[in-house]
Amino acid sequence: MTTFTTLPDLASRRLGGGVVYANDELFAAADNLVTAGSPEFRAGTFGPKGQVYDGWETRRRRESGSDHAVVRLGAPGVVHGLVIDTAHFTGNYPPHASVEACRLDGYPDRSELEAAEWTPLLPMSELRGDTRNEFPALPAGYVTHVRLTIYPDGGVARLRVHGEPVPDPRMLALLPVDLGAIELGGRVVDCSDMFYGSPNNLLTPGLAGTMGEGWETRRRRDAGNDWVLVRLAGAGRLRVAELDTTHFKGNAPGAAALRAVDARAVDARDVDARDGAPADGAAWFDLLPRVRLQPDTRHRFALPDSPVATHVRMDVYPDGGMARLRLYGTLEQAELDAIADRRRQPLTADRPDAGAAR
Repeated sequence: MTTFTTLPDLASRRLGGGVVYANDELFAAADNLVTAGSPEFRAGTFGPKGQVYDGWETRRRRESGSDHAVVRLGAPGVVHGLVIDTAHFTGNYPPHASVEACRLDGYPDRSELEAAEWTPLLPMSELRGDTRNEFPALPAGYVTHVRLTIYPDGGVARLRVHGEPVPDPRMLALLPVDLGAIELGGRVVDCSDMFYGSPNNLLTPGLAGTMGEGWETRRRRDAGNDWVLVRLAGAGRLRVAELDTTHFKGNAPGAAALRAVDARAVDARDVDARDGAPADGAAWFDLLPRVRLQPDTRHRFALPDSPVATHVRMDVYPDGGMARLRLYGTLEQAELDAIADRRRQPLTADRPDAGAAR
């Protein structure tokens, strides 16, 4: 798996992403591009406009040109890689595509987006049918929207825009927020087991709709326990933790505990380069002592007077599943300043010219 695909999909509907407009979607709606789930297909399923596709499909062009769709990122940020998934499109996929990005804060309408300055993330590139076409993105700063252009027409099932969220520091400074949230830059960087579901599900917005939308480990047959390590959106002080076992009835953990660390205060030689957290030792402190958990329940615990933390480890005993983990608190001023600096950086800087045609 390409490294960038481990980063959050900034365009996902789960994070609030959406298609602002498309120039054509006669056969299948462009909204499908940002659906979180994998594309589905049932052969011989026909509607008024032909075979039903779980994706975006335009009509056959009878003139020169190309088709495009503009996507609002649910979590604006820095893009590292793109996946243009043509799953199930075999004789009707576009042979080439490009992706551009722009930065327009607030809630721009179509006319404002059409007048925006767009910069290439992916120059015009060849696609294969029924394939997850993966591409590293050209370097760019913080962006809010992307534009997928297909040449000349056809169908794309999903567009994944993997990267690092860069939240609005003005909002973060006004009230306590979930410092573990993916949409704000929190991320699971390590875990003991993810047999039944990705641990990053713990940090996604909203309540879990089913057990399948959470994190669940296999049944342990030894004396150990399972755990997950979260890198916070930035260094901050945590005030409330929510451990949500909703939908996990016969397979919720019996207990859990939280420990934390400020990796900035630890000698760099003791920090794991993979996840940025120091090895277990004196620098770690108890955030929430081991507590009993109930099945199918949202548990909330106060965390008074906790020191500043950059990483939180949740241990569950002995195994099981959890729907969501929320870590509410406030960021340090230095972190807010650093985020503001990232948002002010030029959209593009010091890279070869790779203009993408429309």
